[in-house]
Amino acid sequence: MPNLYVALMHYPVVNKNGDIIASALTNLDLHDISRASKTYGVRSFYVVTPLTDQKELAERIVSHWKSGSGSIYNPKRREALELICVKDSIKEVVEDIRNQCDDSPKTVATCAKHRSGALRFGRFQQMLKEGKPYLLIFGTAWGLAEDFIAEVDYVLEPVKGKESYNHLSVRSASAIILDRLMGERGKG
Repeated sequence: MPNLYVALMHYPVVNKNGDIIASALTNLDLHDISRASKTYGVRSFYVVTPLTDQKELAERIVSHWKSGSGSIYNPKRREALELICVKDSIKEVVEDIRNQCDDSPKTVATCAKHRSGALRFGRFQQMLKEGKPYLLIFGTAWGLAEDFIAEVDYVLEPVKGKESYNHLSVRSASAIILDRLMGERGKG
């Protein structure tokens, strides 16, 4: 199983004007990305926000499905939401993965814009087979801040459709990317 971790960043991200903000989390993102992560064998799904009220909200949602009445009502949902870890910063995420793996993960940012030298999906699939830890980072709002992207090890090529419109929800983009990286092809 590839040693892949996923992070959903709520800070530093940008708004439609390009200002750096901390975005609010959404219930749907937590549910859908954790379910996709569980389906494709992701080790942990990190929700990253420095905002106390947002961390409390995430913990309340996760708690309902992990140990509250939701865990009894829908055990499959519990399995997926058990992957969620809430952290203040990407630094905390990297440290947590380092403690699990005895190795620091390589960081891979996602972006809807094409970038020169972007990591191709096929190449990333090959890298994942080597067994080293990788942290795949998704941004909320209008995407990850440029200064943040400048600090990662790789930027993954964007998901592109047939039209020039390219503003997928992070839930949709994460499912597509995880399928491209870890989905089974031609086996049935």
